[in-house]
Formats: sequence, structure tokens, C-alpha cells
Amino acid sequence: MTELDLSGLKCPLPVLRTRKALLSMAPGERLYVICTDPLAGIDVPNLIRETGDVLEKQNQEASRISFLIRKADKSA
Repeated sequence: MTELDLSGLKCPLPVLRTRKALLSMAPGERLYVICTDPLAGIDVPNLIRETGDVLEKQNQEASRISFLIRKADKSA
């Protein structure tokens, strides 16, 4: 599993960096993303819907939001 710590970055950077990381991943791989920008709680799930990948888990603790994303197999 790859971890991407985007703490301190403001939108749109968390979404752009998450998208870039997903593009380099193989189907089935997981990406754990950590953000502190509250807009990421909306923007990252929207990105996942756009890309067709799977948001397995989203968690918010105080000012930190984390996402567990699985790269979808789009060849099927």
C-alpha cells in the first residue's frame, strides 16, 4: 500500500496529487491519502467517482481526513 501525506496542502493540490498517484498504480493496488484541507473531504470522493476507482474507507479525526482508495481494474 502506498501512503500519500498531503497535510498542509490546500485544494486543488490534494486532488491533483491523488489523481497523479492513481495514474501510476496497477489495478488492485491501494493508496492511503491523508489531507488536512476540509474541501478534500468532498473533492477526493468526487475524484474517485470520476476515475471509477473504489473508495474503501474515509475517516475524519479533528482536522485530518484520510482515504483508503483501491485502484480499479478498468480492463473488464
